[in-house]
Amino acid sequence: GPAEPAGAVGTGQPALGSAAVPDGHHRAALFVASQSAYKRFSELLPREERENACSARVPKSQILTLPELRANPFQHRICHVFSTSETQDGSMSFEDFLDMLSVFSDSATSDIKSCYAFRIFDFDNDGTLDRKDLEQLVNCLTGQGEESRLSSAEMEQLIQNILEESDIDKDGTINLAEFQHVVSRSPDF
Repeated sequence: GPAEPAGAVGTGQPALGSAAVPDGHHRAALFVASQSAYKRFSELLPREERENACSARVPKSQILTLPELRANPFQHRICHVFSTSETQDGSMSFEDFLDMLSVFSDSATSDIKSCYAFRIFDFDNDGTLDRKDLEQLVNCLTGQGEESRLSSAEMEQLIQNILEESDIDKDGTINLAEFQHVVSRSPDF
């Protein structure tokens, strides 16, 4: 949207302490990005919590209303991966929110993007993509409707193809290095 005047963020204090902002030419860009993220984060909070947005948590149900996530088949996994909530409810602090937006931004390197994509696709959080993870990944992408779901034979064939393409050490799973190797050959990732 249009640029907001600097004081528009509620309390009049900078969104981040100066210690959090690195020196050099990144400072202005980072400050603008964090200001706009702060504004978006605040708007997800109930009005009475907005003054203390820095210490508030936005519930997962609100995070899922963001345009970036609304149509994303991995929306629940994204909340899980970026949320630091101790109760694992997918809620986000401002820091979590900023991390998520920065990984989604054009300025994130493909290494950072692929590292987070790997964590999002690792449904059982065991550090590798195994057949079960790949099956869930495919189901997320094809949708849950009867007509769009793959038959078990098609699924088996697809997972076989993915593993043949990606599983370099042939252990039946894809680790982060293998995943990043495949991604590095996909220019549109």
